[in-house]
Amino acid sequence: MTGQAPASHFHEFAEGLALHYTSHDPQPETKAAKDTLIFIHGSGPGASGWSNFKHNIAPLQAAGYRCVVFDQWGYGASSKPTDRDHTLAFFVEGLLSLMDGLDIDRATLVGNSLGGAVALGAALSHPDRVNTLILMAPGGIESKEDYFAMPGIQEMVKYPMGSPEFDRDVLANLLTLLVYDAAAVDDALIDERWATLQTQNPHVLVSMAIPDLTDQLNAIQHPILVFWGTDDQFCPASGAQKLLKHCHDTQVVLLNRCGHWVMTEYPHLFNRRCVDFLENGNA
Repeated sequence: MTGQAPASHFHEFAEGLALHYTSHDPQPETKAAKDTLIFIHGSGPGASGWSNFKHNIAPLQAAGYRCVVFDQWGYGASSKPTDRDHTLAFFVEGLLSLMDGLDIDRATLVGNSLGGAVALGAALSHPDRVNTLILMAPGGIESKEDYFAMPGIQEMVKYPMGSPEFDRDVLANLLTLLVYDAAAVDDALIDERWATLQTQNPHVLVSMAIPDLTDQLNAIQHPILVFWGTDDQFCPASGAQKLLKHCHDTQVVLLNRCGHWVMTEYPHLFNRRCVDFLENGNA
């Protein structure tokens, strides 16, 4: 159950930048939200909040949660500054400013890949703004060299976004590397990402600077639920063991026959485990 992309909103910044977001109240609307979940998408050509999480919003709304989905800097309908490096601090700053603009004091952060790194960064720099973390193959816990050794990353840099060689077929191939079963990537998804890509600036990938947070992970006290596919070609599944070793309150769902997009490849399992974790913790 995905439905249509809901009405767009924009959070404006003083310097003329804006973050695009959608807000989804719990259903039925008479229910008070149990918690606010903020969904933080990953990187890559044509990425956006809705394309990452459209299979997850309605079930979590139905379970009583307010869901906020936004496009990070350089992605989707959000601003695409070319005079800023896309550092972890810049991404975290955008997230926290959006929370301020929506009067959200604390939230559960749901982050995939780059979004997972941003969630970890926010938990480290502003622990009082975070309730729990739900992470899907998060970035930010390996060296740059280790990431660039991954087959998916190697394929992504072979024909960089914005190069003459980067066409719809190249995008389609990259998307199939994100999943275990290529059947999960249909023409509708390729068309959606290709359309979004037309407004994306390569600067976001060229200027991205996400540090290895491994040495800081033991400072995170929040409960964490981690999903990882053993066939992930972008972020090594060994990262799950790092989170178990260094973080204080962590459970891991490790899936075989699953790639980088757990929430898309196994949406029913993902949604069910998220609700159980949010309502029962690690009990």
